[in-house]
Amino acid sequence: MTREQFVEQVGREQAHLRRFLTALCCGNGAEADDIAQEALIKAYLRSSQYDERGQFSAWLMKIAYRVFIDSRRKQKHKQELPLEKAITLQGNSKSDDAFRYQELHTALATLSETMRTSILLYYMQGYQIKEIAEITENSEDAIKKQLSRGRQELKHILER
Repeated sequence: MTREQFVEQVGREQAHLRRFLTALCCGNGAEADDIAQEALIKAYLRSSQYDERGQFSAWLMKIAYRVFIDSRRKQKHKQELPLEKAITLQGNSKSDDAFRYQELHTALATLSETMRTSILLYYMQGYQIKEIAEITENSEDAIKKQLSRGRQELKHILER
C-alpha cells in the first residue's frame, strides 16, 4: 500500500475511528485522540502488512482496539472508569434526545470494556459478529454472549 493510498483510506475511516474510540474511552476525547494518533502511526508503520483482500476499516479498528487495550494496561488499573467520567453533554440543551444520548453513554460506561467494545462495534460501527471476533480476537460465540448480556444490562440500566 502506498502512502497516498493509506492517507486516502484513513481519510474515509477517520470519523468512524474517532467515534469508536471516544465511546470506548467513555467520552474522554483527549484520551481517544491520543489512542487514535498512536493507532494511526502503528497502522502506517505496518501498512505493508495490510492484506488488500480484507477490509481496511476492520484492520484499522483491530489496531486501534489493541492500542486501547495496551493503554488500559499501562494505566495499571483494570477497573472501569467511574460514572463521573462518562460523557456529559455541553450546553444547556434540555431536549429529550440530548438526555437520551447522555443516558445511553452513561449506561455504556457501566459495561465491561469487552461488552462495551462488542456493543459499539456491532451497533455503532455496523460490523458483523465474525468481524468483531476478528478485531477483538475472541470467538464468535463469545461475541454473541457479550452482545446478549450487554443488551440485557443496558435494558436494565435504562429502564430504571
